[in-house]
Amino acid sequence: MARYSTISLKRRIFRDKTAHVLMVILTILSLGVLFFMGFGLWYKSRDVLAAQSLWSLLTSSVWSPLKGEFGFLPFIAGTVSVTALSIVIALPVSLLTGIFLTENVRPWVKRFIFPVLDILAGIPSVIYGVWGTLIIVPFIADRVGSRFIEYTSGYSVLAGGIVMSVMITPLLISLFIEIFSSIPNGLRDASASLGATRWQTFYKIVIRKALPGIIAAVVLAVSRALGETIAILMVCGNVVMIPESLFDSCYPLPALIANSYGEMLSVPMFESALMFAAFILFFVILLFNTGSRIVLQSVEKQYKL
Repeated sequence: MARYSTISLKRRIFRDKTAHVLMVILTILSLGVLFFMGFGLWYKSRDVLAAQSLWSLLTSSVWSPLKGEFGFLPFIAGTVSVTALSIVIALPVSLLTGIFLTENVRPWVKRFIFPVLDILAGIPSVIYGVWGTLIIVPFIADRVGSRFIEYTSGYSVLAGGIVMSVMITPLLISLFIEIFSSIPNGLRDASASLGATRWQTFYKIVIRKALPGIIAAVVLAVSRALGETIAILMVCGNVVMIPESLFDSCYPLPALIANSYGEMLSVPMFESALMFAAFILFFVILLFNTGSRIVLQSVEKQYKL
C-alpha cells in the first residue's frame, strides 16, 4: 500500500512538473510570436527607413510613391480621427445599454438580447461597409453635410466613425453586461440597506467595482477599431489628406495597406513603405495596450473595494 502511494505521488509530481514546463514554453512562444511579428515588420521596412528619416516619415504630408516620397501623417490622422469618433459614439450608447440591461430588465429580455448581439458581432465587416455605402454616405451627403458645409461627397470621417461605432457597439454591450453581472448582488443589497437609491448604488458601487473591466473593454474596442479595414475602406473616401472636419475624406492606415498591397511590386520601395505602415499600426496598438495595462493596474489599486 505504501509502495502504491509512493508511485502515485511520483506520478502527480511528474504531471505537475510537465504541466508547468508546458505552460512556460507556451508563454515564451506567445511572446516570441509578438516579438517576431514586430521584428519582421521592422526588417521589411528598413529600405524606406534608410531613404527617409523617421521624423520625415511620420510628420510629412506628401505621399508620392513614384517620386519616392512617403509621408504617413495623413494616414495616421485618418486612423486616429475615425477611431476616436467611433469610440465617442459607441461608448455612451453601449455603457447606458449595458446598465439598462443589467439593472432594469427581466431575465427573459437578456436571453433575447444576447443572441441578437452575437448575430450583430458576427456579421462580416464588408456587410457593414455595404450598409454604410448605401445608407450612411448618401444620408451624410444629402441631409447632414449640406447643413454645415457647402458640399461633401458623404465619404468622410463621420461616415467611417458611424460605421465603426455600429460595428463595435455589440462587442462593448456584451462585455459591459458580463462585467456588471459579475458584481456580487451582496454589494447592491448592502448599499440599498443603507438607504441609497438604485442610481446611487450603481454609480457609487457597481461602476466603481467594474471600472477596471470597463477600461479593459474600451481598450479591446479601440484595438478592434484601429485594425478594421474593409468597412472603413468603403466609406472613408480614401483621399490622402489630413481631415480638418468630420465631413472631410480620410485614408486610414489599414485601408492604405489593403488598397495598395497589389501595387507594391511596380514601384520601388512601395513594399517597404506598406510594411512600415503595418509596423506603425502594430506599434501603436502595442503601445496603447501596454499603457492601458499600466493605467488599469493603477485604477484597480485606487478603486479596490
